[in-house]
Amino acid sequence: MGCHRLLTRQECGMNKRNWMKCTAALAFGLVAINPAWASETPATLAGAKVIQADEAKKLLDAGVPFFDTRVAAEYAEKTIKGAKSLVYREKSAKSADFDAGQDQFDLAKLPADKAAPVVFFCNAGTCWRSYKASAVAVKAGYTQVHWFRGGMPEWTAKGLPTQ
Repeated sequence: MGCHRLLTRQECGMNKRNWMKCTAALAFGLVAINPAWASETPATLAGAKVIQADEAKKLLDAGVPFFDTRVAAEYAEKTIKGAKSLVYREKSAKSADFDAGQDQFDLAKLPADKAAPVVFFCNAGTCWRSYKASAVAVKAGYTQVHWFRGGMPEWTAKGLPTQ
């Protein structure tokens, strides 16, 4: 038997169910380690202002609330100094026309004043949580939504304060 071919599930001693689990895990792993296979967030978002780290820092210094939409473990590990955790739990498609009804996001944790500025961020690139949170806030009537698309990677690359 040469090294030039894949082994069958019988040769590996796996039943069909375990073979399918391993195949699914491998496929998921390949997508997880290769972000190019995952869908990038759009460059713009109607009704929201896309900002970069320098402008985000100015807003933070001005007291604008920042919302980290990543999962609690990511927030606990490192976040923008002063940011609040507001997890966007997504089950919808990673696309601009996502169905927010499939997701969970607590709008009640945003300022009551819908004219107040807010900033949402996550892990940039293929992280859709902050995009979706921004879109949901815009749809709910918030008029000063800032989407920090570069998120934690851009913030830390600039050496800006974290906690």
